[in-house]
Amino acid sequence: MARGATAALLLLLAALLASAAAAEEERGVLRMRHSGGGYHYNHTLAHILVEYASAVYTSDLTSLFTWTCPRCKGHTKVIEVIVDVENCLQAFVGVSPDPRSIIIAFRGTQQHSVSNWIEDLFWKQLDVTYPGMPDAMVHHGFYSAYYNTTLRHEILKSIQWAWKTYGKLPINVVGHSMGGALASFCALDLSVKFGSQEVELMTFGQPRIGNPAFAAYFNAQVPRTIRVTHQNDIVPHLPPYYYYLGEWTYHHFAREVWLHVIINGNLVTRNVTVCDGSGEDPTCSRSVYGISVADHLEYYGVTLHADSRGTCQFVMGAANSVYSYVREVDGTIILSRYPQDPYALESI
Repeated sequence: MARGATAALLLLLAALLASAAAAEEERGVLRMRHSGGGYHYNHTLAHILVEYASAVYTSDLTSLFTWTCPRCKGHTKVIEVIVDVENCLQAFVGVSPDPRSIIIAFRGTQQHSVSNWIEDLFWKQLDVTYPGMPDAMVHHGFYSAYYNTTLRHEILKSIQWAWKTYGKLPINVVGHSMGGALASFCALDLSVKFGSQEVELMTFGQPRIGNPAFAAYFNAQVPRTIRVTHQNDIVPHLPPYYYYLGEWTYHHFAREVWLHVIINGNLVTRNVTVCDGSGEDPTCSRSVYGISVADHLEYYGVTLHADSRGTCQFVMGAANSVYSYVREVDGTIILSRYPQDPYALESI
């Protein structure tokens, strides 16, 4: 009798496993693999933050500011939208209910075609020493796009206003492609200024931005960092990494999370690999050829490119009650909910 019950149980178990396998073939499988410890990757949070990295590409500034654009998910309140027309840069600062935090999002490249920008990445040189770090080298274009434009000044003011208005919320900084490079410099700046416990960074398909000494400095200053890569996305492979050049090569900071798909017959396995702490884990995106532009333009099934391709176009509705304050400074359009006058800001 016992043998019969055992046999029936085994048959039931086999049927359940077969059913599960069939279901996996229909919908695909998500598998997580971890390499080493460190800051924890939150898959749900990544799905939320990638939507912000997509929304910041919106060229209709009114719908972005009011958070009514097709890519605007949830109930985020945008505090400020900054568009540097001359340098073709765009970012916004907002307050999100989930995660309860200040969101800072940077748009990726839009001035030229993606292909032209990628070709340009091959030739970017390490030509600027990062302040306070004699051995840390970065490219001046990446560095200047954040530190030497209106973006930094406006973002810092927005954070101060948000903290006065909503309390001392943590900060999530996001960006895709070139926007990921800007987001990285912003997160480093904010971590040094306000403390690393206040700042989290998540980027999608960003290029390398500095040498090994810079990467080590970055890891120490911004430990709450996730750098997501996708399948054969070409951009994370650029500018190229040459291990034999020592401090004279570009080097990613940690921690990479690699999204990749393995197809075996009818079974599609969606893999999420949390890579090691080196920044250049040879078992992650470096294990494949970075040859795909298509993989660069979509992460977690979310579109990550401009809704007006090839130019620095934007659309803004007529001034009305939507914008509390609007101004133009040195070729930069600023839409905000607080006074732009620094003395007025101090009185808030």
